[in-house]
Amino acid sequence: MERLVECVPNFSEGRNPEVIKQITDEIEKVKGVKLLDVDPGYDMNRTVVTFIGSPEAVAEAAFQGIKKASEVIDMSVHSGSHPRMGATDVCPFVPVNGVSEDEAIKLAESVAERVGSELNIPVYLYEKAARTPERTNLAVIRQGEYEALPEKLKDPKWKPDFGPAEFNKRAGATVIGVREFLIAYNISLNTREKKYASDIAFELREKGRSARRPAGKPFYYKGGKIIRYREGVYPCGSCDFDGKTIEETIEHCKIEHGYDLVELLKLNSIDPLHPEGKPVKKPGKFKFAKAIGWMVDDYDRAQISINLTNYHVTSTHHVLEEARKLAAERGLVVTGSEIVGMVPFKALYETGKYYLNVQGRSSGIPVKDILETAVQSLGLRDVSDFDIEERVLGLPGFDKDALVEMKVNAFADEVSRESPAPGGGSIAALAGALGASLFSMVSNLTASKPGSQEIDKILFDAAEKAQQLKDALIKAVDDDTNAFNSYMDARRLPKATAEEKVARENAMQLGLKEAVNVPLNTAKLSLEAMKLAKVVLEYGNPNSITDVGVGAHIARTGVIGGIYNVLINLKDITDEDFNSDMRNSCDELRKEADILIEEIEKKVLEKI
Repeated sequence: MERLVECVPNFSEGRNPEVIKQITDEIEKVKGVKLLDVDPGYDMNRTVVTFIGSPEAVAEAAFQGIKKASEVIDMSVHSGSHPRMGATDVCPFVPVNGVSEDEAIKLAESVAERVGSELNIPVYLYEKAARTPERTNLAVIRQGEYEALPEKLKDPKWKPDFGPAEFNKRAGATVIGVREFLIAYNISLNTREKKYASDIAFELREKGRSARRPAGKPFYYKGGKIIRYREGVYPCGSCDFDGKTIEETIEHCKIEHGYDLVELLKLNSIDPLHPEGKPVKKPGKFKFAKAIGWMVDDYDRAQISINLTNYHVTSTHHVLEEARKLAAERGLVVTGSEIVGMVPFKALYETGKYYLNVQGRSSGIPVKDILETAVQSLGLRDVSDFDIEERVLGLPGFDKDALVEMKVNAFADEVSRESPAPGGGSIAALAGALGASLFSMVSNLTASKPGSQEIDKILFDAAEKAQQLKDALIKAVDDDTNAFNSYMDARRLPKATAEEKVARENAMQLGLKEAVNVPLNTAKLSLEAMKLAKVVLEYGNPNSITDVGVGAHIARTGVIGGIYNVLINLKDITDEDFNSDMRNSCDELRKEADILIEEIEKKVLEKI
């Protein structure tokens, strides 16, 4: 999986397109970064820029953007409707794929250190990167805005995390941090009434709503005693309890009216003890969910507009399924939903797996099939198109020039040419991948059939593991060729001087070890695939038994082919300890593969 980080810096310029372009040009100059969006706001005088890339590339692009902003934006003459404290007001980093929160925090700190030391801009860390609780909230850090900085920086409590505690008149100060990816998600209803969308939104969002009271008449207590909220409005509807204690009131209700006041209030979703007359809130159903209702004229329907601020806890399928229930209770139907902007691969992938599980189907299928299940289940094409290739961040895939992107005949032609790569190592990896694919096929063919319930979990697990092995081995097709190319590149290094000869030899040795480790991994993965064959052989459909046999033999080719490509490269490696370890590993792999193929072959022939 590609390692990806998103960065969403907010620059204090939204009116001059030339200035904005100068900043985004610096960002786009950094190799490995893709600019996703530039959103200027004239009244706010602020532009939100979104770009993505590898952690290293994003860190460099963020610094260059902040640097250029400090050169072309003068905060001493800036004005706008949005709160701000610097030319680059805030710069959050968002881990998207293959990057942990801790890694993202270190990345934010490294950029903050450069901004502070090289640009002399005071920098505060916020959200997940904050070093003190009071600096977690951006609004707290930004209180007083740019104009308050000269005095604020004199206060030891507001010493910057990085950079000088001195007022930078032109650039102001910058806030850098790490936050979760925000998914902007809208659920569409078959109504034009905004009030229904708002009603459901209040139920879904973490903030919840004001608690409902019997007949809409609120009452509360003060100092431990019931008091009236309005003239003539009492808990029982008619009895006067002003000045009575809670205990006296509850006792009266039981004796005189035959009901439990506390239970009645619970049934009506209110708290009988309203602290000092303050409104009582009924919590919403989902954490990390903010929601409102609105009417969208372009779609001719109302929507529940939701911001999911931590999809690891609350994701699209969670809120959608609850919205469907709440809509049905109100006589409404959810017609579909939409994701505004981009969505992380992992979020959509987990949603697809959720719906496959609900349907009692295997998630051991190709990744794009799982994503398409998510798209269809969420109804993401209800009001607008949703292109998986364009809208999913971190979508697993390959460069357009990769071997595995070729058509089968083109790949076979490429192998047949006089160039040494792709060669046996790439073919071994492909063989292992095809074996794993057959095991997944047979598992999925057998599962989810009448009478298969007892073995479905075993088959689902086998199919999912087979898909993981298939994807890893497909990647190894190109890895093997690239590893060999690294060795060839090392051989082309200059060798005119003694130093160059040493550097060339060291690079060649490293290249050879890399060229050895890739096929060794191919052999190991192919062996794991062979182990799956035993499971599928036992529980799979007998009519597909020959498919298992073919998969086992071709996966064994992946094992043996990987071993061959390890051994042939050892002769040029001078590290004898490394060579000994590799030979021992190859011997163990071959022995295990030979035992497995003999067992599998015997069982296949018995069942044919």
